[in-house]
Amino acid sequence: MTKQALEKAIFAGGCFWCMVEPFDEQPGIEQVVSGYTGGDKPNPTYEEVCTNTTGHREAVEITYNPSIFPYQKLLEIFWQQIDPTDPGGQFHDRGESYKTAIYYTNDEQKRLAEQSKQKLEESGKFSDPIVTDILPAKPFYPAEEEHQDYYKKQSFHYKMYKKGSGRADFIKRNWGKHYSKEELKERLTPIQYHVTQENGTERPFDNEYWSNDEEGIYVDIVSGEPLFSTTDQYDAGCGWPSFTKPLNRNRIAEKLDTSHGMRRIEVRSDEADSHLGHVFDDGPIDKGGMRYCINSAALRFIPKHKLKEEGFEEYLALFE
Repeated sequence: MTKQALEKAIFAGGCFWCMVEPFDEQPGIEQVVSGYTGGDKPNPTYEEVCTNTTGHREAVEITYNPSIFPYQKLLEIFWQQIDPTDPGGQFHDRGESYKTAIYYTNDEQKRLAEQSKQKLEESGKFSDPIVTDILPAKPFYPAEEEHQDYYKKQSFHYKMYKKGSGRADFIKRNWGKHYSKEELKERLTPIQYHVTQENGTERPFDNEYWSNDEEGIYVDIVSGEPLFSTTDQYDAGCGWPSFTKPLNRNRIAEKLDTSHGMRRIEVRSDEADSHLGHVFDDGPIDKGGMRYCINSAALRFIPKHKLKEEGFEEYLALFE
């Protein structure tokens, strides 16, 4: 990948803590930086921007490879993180510095941004007007170090803030996928339903993917969200598909599981809340030491040659 292939995208979506996680670890995204833009004061501080007198807004600058992760997909992610009908800020954060905007860096970004905004307006998803600004990019000033990757550095506080501000519930209510038990029982096989909805476990060495050696990715059998790749799969000798890491840690939720008289860390998908399996710390040391032990019944495999056909073209880069 050459540096010439990389481009910048700038989005203001309220508190910049919450605008890094959705884009981070996506294929083709090189860096996500929290910062300030839109005003005229050079090198503003967090305290100055919070006064709402600098003209700056909290924003993120994304460095990405458009040949892997196109700008249209960035826009899709952006809209699903914000309340685009709020003219005065975002959720509990009020004032100019928290207003939403897409800052375009060229005419093509402007065209695509306006097109995506119009599409959202015409969809009827929101009854109120879409008020997110589309503005030419101005100088972007990185925020102080303590604000960079805040969702990783202060994960507990970050999750409490995202929930307490109202953002998490808004996203789940407006963009989350909801499934009835009746629908899932009709769509899934008995073992798929038992594993994903009833925290079940399939038999080792007697499941679809434990010895899979074809290249591709695995998606949640319920929602279709991408979860794991064969580039991280290895034979752990346990009889279940095992991975050294997920495709994107932000799509995985880990919870303490004390069932069956044991203390284990359960792994669930973030979007559909499907039970997937468990994670252990006995994986390959040179790969980080983790072993994600996952039920085949919770997954659907998409081979490499079908990734483009099924809308996952960006993951082809994993196999190049």
